[in-house]
Amino acid sequence: MTKRPVKTHTNPKARTGHDAMADVAETIDTAAHAALSSLTGGLSPAALGQVYADWALHLAASPGKQAELGVSAVEKFAEFQSYLMRCAMSQGDKPCLQSGKRDRRFRHPDWDAKPFGAYKQGFLLAQQWWEEATTGIHGVSAANEKAVGFAARQVLDAMSPANFPMTNPEIIEKTVEENGANIMRGYQNYIDDMKHTVLHERFGADSGYKVGENLAVTPGKVVFRNHLIELIQYEPTTDKVCPEPVLIVPAWIMKYYILDLSPENSMVKYLTEQGYTVFMISWRNPGAEDAKLGFDDYRRMGPLAAIDEVQKITGSSRIHAAGYCLGGTLLSVTAAAMARDGDERLASMTLFAAQIDFTEAGELMLFINESQVSFLEDMMWKTGYLDATQMSGAFQLLRSSDLVWSRIQHEYLMGEKPRFNDLMSWNADTTRMPYRMHSEYLRKLFLNNDFAEGKFMVGDNTVTPYDIRLPIFSVGTETDHVAPWKSAYKVEQLTHSPVTFVLTNGGHNAGVVSEPGHPRRHYMVHSSKDEDQYLSPDHWQDIAEHKDGSWWPEWVAWLDAQQQGEEIVPPKMGKALCDAPGTYVMME
Repeated sequence: MTKRPVKTHTNPKARTGHDAMADVAETIDTAAHAALSSLTGGLSPAALGQVYADWALHLAASPGKQAELGVSAVEKFAEFQSYLMRCAMSQGDKPCLQSGKRDRRFRHPDWDAKPFGAYKQGFLLAQQWWEEATTGIHGVSAANEKAVGFAARQVLDAMSPANFPMTNPEIIEKTVEENGANIMRGYQNYIDDMKHTVLHERFGADSGYKVGENLAVTPGKVVFRNHLIELIQYEPTTDKVCPEPVLIVPAWIMKYYILDLSPENSMVKYLTEQGYTVFMISWRNPGAEDAKLGFDDYRRMGPLAAIDEVQKITGSSRIHAAGYCLGGTLLSVTAAAMARDGDERLASMTLFAAQIDFTEAGELMLFINESQVSFLEDMMWKTGYLDATQMSGAFQLLRSSDLVWSRIQHEYLMGEKPRFNDLMSWNADTTRMPYRMHSEYLRKLFLNNDFAEGKFMVGDNTVTPYDIRLPIFSVGTETDHVAPWKSAYKVEQLTHSPVTFVLTNGGHNAGVVSEPGHPRRHYMVHSSKDEDQYLSPDHWQDIAEHKDGSWWPEWVAWLDAQQQGEEIVPPKMGKALCDAPGTYVMME
């Protein structure tokens, strides 16, 4: 059980009975909130209540907006009635609305047939009205407006006619074709999922994918270990290698092997084949004993310790570092501190779907405010860490139509058992986050944006992205719900560095794991120059070069251009502690 910080007293002997009672009251409140979190999926009821109250009270005090919504409701009802009349009289059934391009719920052709077209049109009209009802209300804060709109979409998504067997033509067709066998399979799928949940079994454990057998199999050795990391050095595959090595820093909330999945889509394997000496950090999966480990512990025992070891092993005075997601944020803080302190060992920095400014961090910001962060701290109080299952709810809500309702439709109502691939298997191999680390990250970076604003403390002094003077290669992905590309793009504005920015199709994971030969891949790229002024994201899109295929070769060409010196014989491997993928990645 982790003890939360309590009020400090200059003189411990001066503590009064009231002080002691306050401590007891805080402990009781914390325990109550921790218990409540198990019922709310980690979401703070108070935070949701504040959002709703802001919207409801301002709407109640806006008679003009109420009148506008009343007129809109009448118009939409009349439009729907006209649609039904045209259908009844067989005079054509031109729809009132069409679903968006990314809305896959109504793609089946029978959604335009009777009576399913009526279900679809009624739902889309209601969805449009609620969008009007949750926006444009004078006095509601921008953050709360987004949050209440998001909440309304979640309720509407739950009520979609696509979710119910009697109103979904695709489910009806499947049930008729199979005489209900799909429902029986779906029920078995549901029972299997409940068994996994109750027994705390990892989803996809029986998928056929196993770390060290057909995942994370690029040959290498663990050459360094401390309490937080194992450092993996990968064996060379070419006779000569580039003179300067590459160190990869993955996020601490994920297993590193997303960058070393199957041999055909392993970024690590690809880099070694291009003649690079590659090192990878593998984070420890923390437990209750690690509750007091903070952000600076991760910086010192993570990338900074790894940089020391890479230099010792290779003898290179220059190292090219790459960071993925939160690993990129951690690497950026490390690079800024090194630059501030005159440490010039980093030759370049690459960021994969990583943010250093969190003012526009997308819909994930809807879950991050003072109330929510305090609630998460209370939730971590008992165990000393945040478990992946406790934070999965927020990520699923960001794409509920795809990750929740679509799964119910296909697995439980249509009886389709999903075929696991390597990326899905990795996604199910979850990790935990220590109490102090996660609290500091959410408060100092996400909530207060200390790093971007020059208030983030490393040691006795602050650091800022403006301290960074390295060439930067930054990758954003078009449909990223975790690190929106326009947020990742801010690296151009916040650093004194030449930046090559790439925008690739795909999401937070699939856009990064984009190996050459992957079908339907494309990207945009543009490099800033010293004389360039800051380009807005929209202006950047106007002038960026469009290219087909994977962005990986673009990155390797950029890395090649940063190298100093001729190719060398591969450096000797460090002293092996064990074979890759190591032991930390196996920790449940």
